[in-house]
Amino acid sequence: MLDVRLVNATILTMDPAHPVARQVGWWRGRVVGLDDAVAGLPTRAEVDLGGATVLPGFVDAHVHLVWAGLRARGASVAPCARVPDVLATIGAAAARVPPGEWVDVVGYDQRPLGRHLTAAELDSVARGRKVFVVHDSGHACVVSSAVLAELPAGVSHRDGMLVEDGMAQVRRLRQPYPVDDLVAAIEHAGRTCLAEGVTSVAEAGIGGGLISHSPVELAAYQEAADVGRLPVRVQLMVAGDALRPAAAHPADGIPRALDLGLRTGFGGDRLGIGALKVFTDGGMMPRTAALTEPYRGLDHAGELYADPEVLTETIVAGHRAGWQLAVHAIGDRAVDVALAGLERAQREHPRPAARHRVEHAGLVRPDQLARFARIPAIAVVQPNFLWYLGDDYAEIMGEERAPWLYRGRAFLEHGVVLAGSSDRPVTPGAPLRAIQFMVERRTAGGRALGSGEGLTVEEAVRAYTRTAAHACHWEDSRGTLAPGTLADLAVLGADPRRVDVSRIGDIEVVATVIGGEVAHGEHSGSPRDRMDTGAR
Repeated sequence: MLDVRLVNATILTMDPAHPVARQVGWWRGRVVGLDDAVAGLPTRAEVDLGGATVLPGFVDAHVHLVWAGLRARGASVAPCARVPDVLATIGAAAARVPPGEWVDVVGYDQRPLGRHLTAAELDSVARGRKVFVVHDSGHACVVSSAVLAELPAGVSHRDGMLVEDGMAQVRRLRQPYPVDDLVAAIEHAGRTCLAEGVTSVAEAGIGGGLISHSPVELAAYQEAADVGRLPVRVQLMVAGDALRPAAAHPADGIPRALDLGLRTGFGGDRLGIGALKVFTDGGMMPRTAALTEPYRGLDHAGELYADPEVLTETIVAGHRAGWQLAVHAIGDRAVDVALAGLERAQREHPRPAARHRVEHAGLVRPDQLARFARIPAIAVVQPNFLWYLGDDYAEIMGEERAPWLYRGRAFLEHGVVLAGSSDRPVTPGAPLRAIQFMVERRTAGGRALGSGEGLTVEEAVRAYTRTAAHACHWEDSRGTLAPGTLADLAVLGADPRRVDVSRIGDIEVVATVIGGEVAHGEHSGSPRDRMDTGAR
């Protein structure tokens, strides 16, 4: 007997063997079959969707749940466009914090202000507290003098502004956040994902680097799962600098490892270990992404996170130890470093099924496309960056390079697997908005950006379902609706193939189902009440 059968729906299965269905049934959280295979089976509940569109639950292949949750709950200067207003907000936050404690400030972007804040300005409102102002990119920060005084000798800053490794040094000082706070952040961000139809995510880095919040961050995810506060399925990437020299037998080929030798693939359907995250450069918002030519209007071309040889050794060591690699590379110079490291790793220690990934691939020159395919490396992109930030990115890249930003069509034409993601909270993460951009290639301001990189709607949806799941080694359990896959799905108020492209981002997510249970939309009014699976 089925637990639930959905009928009278347009089900886009993302399975080439059965692309569109009208019915789907599941039992104990997994799909039993489609259409005729389930039409005659007894069921505990049958739900008529009245023609609604059903997709596999979206897979967001690169997120930061803890950061997103803390950002949503923290003191934010995001609405402020003047330095005095920013300082007033920080001063008010400092007044609420006991002496000696940290003042965490989020939502910082220097561009509306015309310059960065300074340590002296923070000191003027800090009341002696340690003020930590995090840039929206996650690759830079501004701190007060109380923080600068505790940094190790030799850490460079410019009037309190630190980037890349300097930012990581501040993170190490700031840790640890309490596990209870991290659990609350995970839950908050996870529920936002559910509201957008996202059922599975890859958390892009715990245990070190720029975005770590605690040495025991994995414990927070385990606690969230144990007490029912992990709303979505999560795969955790581990920061590359969390690996240590391993006393393994030389024949094992494990020069560096996590304690106990954990690597990609450990865990279950709800929570597990994914790729090893390796940073090679910064971001475009703070102008630290490493380019081969300078940013337009500036006298520099960003910077690498470390010496190229050090980065390559980390990539090769992780590959040898059996990890899938997720190499952060935004600028084209960083992409060169990432591809060279992956090429060397595969040449010296072939692992054709490793599915290594390049995270962001923000600026990819034409000559780099074939290298992606040869390795092969998966491109994990964030189309919403260009929806929300594309006008700025186009300006700093200039006319020749702007069409190379966050490519779509060129990757597919070269045989490169293209996976969609958000990098939330750098920008809002709704997959439907990103799918709209992938098709029409227009920014929120209406600017056409790399029109030749546009995809079809079906290709864009696939990037957030089937191929995003493939990028996480999840293709047997999610990303499609087929017998045996998890009953994770999103119910939409319209078919993205049938509406004007400019409306895709505004399609309502009527309900989100995980493991056959309604996780979002169950108690809302019509038309969501059609997903009340307790009624026939």
